[in-house]
Amino acid sequence: MAEEKKNHGEMQIDIDLVRQLASVLDDTQLTEIEVEDGDRKVRVARKVSAAAQQYQAPPMAMAPQPHAQQQAAAPSAPTVDPVGPSASDVDAVKSPMVGTAYLAAEPGAKPFISVGQQVAAGDTLLIVEAMKVMNPIAAPAAGTVKQVLVENGQPVEFDQPLVVVE
Repeated sequence: MAEEKKNHGEMQIDIDLVRQLASVLDDTQLTEIEVEDGDRKVRVARKVSAAAQQYQAPPMAMAPQPHAQQQAAAPSAPTVDPVGPSASDVDAVKSPMVGTAYLAAEPGAKPFISVGQQVAAGDTLLIVEAMKVMNPIAAPAAGTVKQVLVENGQPVEFDQPLVVVE
């Protein structure tokens, strides 16, 4: 792979990796992607118009790859179900991480929750998979599931509303 060295030999930038990550952004309609290996981090991001954000799939986590640090700032607002509650809805359970949302424990299994179902504090609402780790998302308090804002297998962003429980 072609590597370009910065002046003081402090950091090597793998231009091919940056191009590959940019290509992944284009192919998947992501706004940002970040990979880490130890203390090295590569983050590639792009700005997206407000109209495009409404229809864009949110970022998902990628497995770490060894390469140098590259920063490009372009944070984007989380996308939400356009007919559902806004991201500021206080009753929405939000994703604590970037990953992939799963509504059931395994393919073909019954979903953890359904609209109208009563849940107790601590009940598993769904799972967010990040870096091959399945992270159960629990109900913060007892209530009724009013709306599920994500689909099974959908990529989710940090702080994206997932489920409305009232």
